[in-house]
Amino acid sequence: MICIMENYYATEVERQLKYKGFRMTELASTGGFLRKGSTTFLFGVEEKDIEELRKSLQEACLHIEKQKGKKRSVAHRYTSFIIPTSPALVPLLQT
Repeated sequence: MICIMENYYATEVERQLKYKGFRMTELASTGGFLRKGSTTFLFGVEEKDIEELRKSLQEACLHIEKQKGKKRSVAHRYTSFIIPTSPALVPLLQT
């Protein structure tokens, strides 16, 4: 899953989802797609765990909003999408 979110939420999302055992890579976004000030997370997740990940993302964002309030300058907390993958095939090396 790829998830692009406001930096406002990123630290808490990273903390909570690592604690829950989700594997992720964080990329800082400096401009372009969905504007400056965003963080992109790449999650490695099994298909059966996608709904749990979505629920955990929402819970982390709501936790921040309870502490700090909702960031009013953005319409959405994050945008996410799934990219299906299949096991990589390793080519045989011929000598």
